[in-house]
Amino acid sequence: MEIAAHDLVRTFPLQERSRGLGGALRDLVRPPQGERRAVDGVSFHVAPGEAIALIGPNGAGKSTTVKLLCGVLHPTSGRLTVGGRVPWDDRAAHARRLGVVFGQRTQLWWDLAVIEAFDLLAAMYGVPAGVAKTRLDHFDAVLGIGPLLRTPVRQLSLGERMRCELAAALLHAPPLLILDEPTIGLDVAVKLRLRTFLAELRDAGDTTIVLTTHDLGDVRALCPRVLLLAGGRLLHDGPLDELAARLGGRHIVRVSLRDTPTAAQLAALPTAELGGPNELAVAVGPDERVADVVRALLAELDVVDLRIEDPPIEGLVARYYETPR
Repeated sequence: MEIAAHDLVRTFPLQERSRGLGGALRDLVRPPQGERRAVDGVSFHVAPGEAIALIGPNGAGKSTTVKLLCGVLHPTSGRLTVGGRVPWDDRAAHARRLGVVFGQRTQLWWDLAVIEAFDLLAAMYGVPAGVAKTRLDHFDAVLGIGPLLRTPVRQLSLGERMRCELAAALLHAPPLLILDEPTIGLDVAVKLRLRTFLAELRDAGDTTIVLTTHDLGDVRALCPRVLLLAGGRLLHDGPLDELAARLGGRHIVRVSLRDTPTAAQLAALPTAELGGPNELAVAVGPDERVADVVRALLAELDVVDLRIEDPPIEGLVARYYETPR
């Protein structure tokens, strides 16, 4: 499903609250003391079947952007179409084309068994019983939800519930899947299973995926394209590695050597650092290619083992978030 956003702005009034009963009564008639721009002139385009990640610090505007995509909010100004439709003009019809997973909320019914919740969702979305069963069998094969179907939702662990939430969001085969922190609080095994399933869904090319997360491991695994928001503004739109380059991130080539490098050898590698007597780490410069650095190391040193590490994007982005703007 195609998404087209142009110059989106969403503001919220700022209202200061006074203490005490008298202050509360005065607040009833006092006008707002200003406004906050949660989304400030954001424009982007997402092609059908593309997977993108919205990242940014808390308060960056990610959740507000997601609510605009869902039609829960409408913008103060700007234009947005999702699949050629304005989301808030016909929310019921728009909702039928969405699958949404919120890591800290549930769309299942706590007192029902999981299979009963699925039956209700299939009826709500008009999914024939045979089609629903075929899809649930597929979800069981990749997510392992079969043993959970007779269990009341309230008795599921967090990881079990998130697997069922993902199946519930995809039961009606929506062309747009929105994931808001889908792996928050999950252990490594469950997180890996969800990432594998979502990567297969992305590769099939039938579902547009919008992911919001603070876990850059999810981004690396699922989304070739990243939108970085901060202060409501879009600061980067492109691959994660390009963002790392913008923030000063560089690939690291780590080598294990047969002998300790000499002073002359180290002098020839100005970005090299010793990690041990026979270990060397070389940062690839912004104007260098990894292949050229590896070739030079193999020509100058007696290399026993070599590995190439991606730029330390998590630390770079964290420092970026913390920098006053």
